[in-house]
Amino acid sequence: MEVTYLLILLLAGALATYFSGDKIASKVALFFGLAGFGFSIYLLNLYNAGTNLDFVGAWISQPDIHFALKVDGLSLAMVLLTTSLTPIIIFSAFGNGVKNAKAFYALILFMSFAMTGTFLASDGLLYYIFWELALIPIYFIALIWGNGDAEERKKAVVKFFIYTFAGSLFMLTAFIYLYGKTGSLLIDDLYKADLNSNEQLWIFLAFFLAYAIKIRIIPFHTWQAKVYQKAPTVGTMLLSGIMLKMGLYSVIRWQLPIAPVAAKEYLHLFIALGIAGVIYGSIVALRQKDLKKLLAYSSLAHVGLIAAGTYTLTLDGLRGAVLQMIAHGFVVVGLFFVAEIIYRRYETRNIAEMGGIRAQSPKFTSMFMILVLASVALPSTFNFVGEFTVLYSLLHINVWFAILGGTTIILGAYYMLKMFQHVMLGETNTKVFKDVTFNEGAVLVVIIAVLFFFGMYPKPITHLITPSLENIITQINRFN
Repeated sequence: MEVTYLLILLLAGALATYFSGDKIASKVALFFGLAGFGFSIYLLNLYNAGTNLDFVGAWISQPDIHFALKVDGLSLAMVLLTTSLTPIIIFSAFGNGVKNAKAFYALILFMSFAMTGTFLASDGLLYYIFWELALIPIYFIALIWGNGDAEERKKAVVKFFIYTFAGSLFMLTAFIYLYGKTGSLLIDDLYKADLNSNEQLWIFLAFFLAYAIKIRIIPFHTWQAKVYQKAPTVGTMLLSGIMLKMGLYSVIRWQLPIAPVAAKEYLHLFIALGIAGVIYGSIVALRQKDLKKLLAYSSLAHVGLIAAGTYTLTLDGLRGAVLQMIAHGFVVVGLFFVAEIIYRRYETRNIAEMGGIRAQSPKFTSMFMILVLASVALPSTFNFVGEFTVLYSLLHINVWFAILGGTTIILGAYYMLKMFQHVMLGETNTKVFKDVTFNEGAVLVVIIAVLFFFGMYPKPITHLITPSLENIITQINRFN
């Protein structure tokens, strides 16, 4: 029952934030965001002590639908990612003068509630509802508080909404079919569904369409760059730091165990699609002149490698993918926040109009450099642990997969360091770059601390997620 209190807390926080008024909305939202993180730590302690936190309650009698939540190491890791990044993202927005702040911060908490529910749900319909609910707040955040021309922003956001909603309908169709086969949508019952190879293929593809759009697997990525560019930085953080992890998590939790025969038969194809994203994202990032778009395509490259890791169907691949999901969440939030800090002072995202920041703010430059090095998987940073493990798993599938996947490190180092050179070094911009504020510095320090701590000592996370992933691997291999 305890796990339901986390969802209630986040939903109550969204309502309390909205009704608190614009003046104190940000502080109320931060309070509930921190409370959600604190309660997640409490749940982690209960789980580590051996407490069964799963919850199954009757909800709808016909069809037979349950309000069912599953708490294991994998879901807890993703919940902790969500509830730790939520207050960081809220706090990062304190430097912006947000109009209608009560609605803005309430939507952030509501989105956190929906994403947390997605990671916990173990009934197909409940999972689908949370999945769709997470789409609503980001739609309004990007549409109302976004950047640039209103008409262009509207086109980009509507395209994103239609893409993701349409993909989700295929997933809903798959759940309806599975209910007809099993009479239940509880995940354990779906794992036991008696599906022939042809049925598994269609179920696999239906899930893939929903997840590929969310993850941005080639060629389902076309909505991404414009939305990342037009959304406010908080929206971009939510999209890249947490929301796309819903798709990656769902591949591991739902797609692979339900349709393992199809996953094994087309393993090389889907790994190749992930690696195509690595190469495409890196090459396009090299040509970007807008800082946010460069970071968006960099994210596309890293996520492609994570997706390739999940489709290896190996314990190392899944474990490396989950580690990289968490590391990527913190790194990409930090990098987009750096872009926001620069925009607050220079009012531009054009890399050519920047430069000379190092001479004016050495501390900010050092923190930015650390994030850049973490992004390119420097040893001792969190990203290195995940990327190394994924590449190791790819090596066991095909050496060329590992070589091509490794280009994300080589190309990433080139375009990220080149970007850093143009943004931070060179001649001083005519505008004065004010040093980072306490709030801005605090956000960056927390993110950097997480990246170094788990880069040096990833054992707490690997210990948490490994038993859950072993169970999923057993489920995938049940047809062997």
